[in-house]
Amino acid sequence: MSESVAFEDLSVGRRTRTPSRTVTEADVVNFAGVSGDFAEMHTSETAAAETAVGERVAHGALVFSMLTGLVGRAEGDRADVVALYGTDRLRFTAPVRVGDTVRAELELIGREPRDHPTGNGVVRHETDVLNQRDEVVLSCELLTLVR
Repeated sequence: MSESVAFEDLSVGRRTRTPSRTVTEADVVNFAGVSGDFAEMHTSETAAAETAVGERVAHGALVFSMLTGLVGRAEGDRADVVALYGTDRLRFTAPVRVGDTVRAELELIGREPRDHPTGNGVVRHETDVLNQRDEVVLSCELLTLVR
């Protein structure tokens, strides 16, 4: 079991890797239902075949949601995260297909102390989500409120 690391013990340059997870047909179908995003590039093999990618792709918001889950299962000692605080510079840089396996790599690039009743500060991570071919499919700065 990993230990929680307090805000004051987190240092810039700290790197974290997450486990991986495979994007399934059920993930895409369920996300379409939950989000209401039934765009044919996600839901119709026939229509998606006519796109530049040539096949169905996962919703970008689904991939971001998977990122938040993967971060919660990161390897080693983890920050004592209270909440997701925000995201800056979010980019979807390559398509994610059903059957792709994604993982995340994070580097702590900033710390901002806060006087907040539920957390001691905001931590900023440069974050990349990569597929099984080590292609970056999503990049962002992920901000979390940490105890």
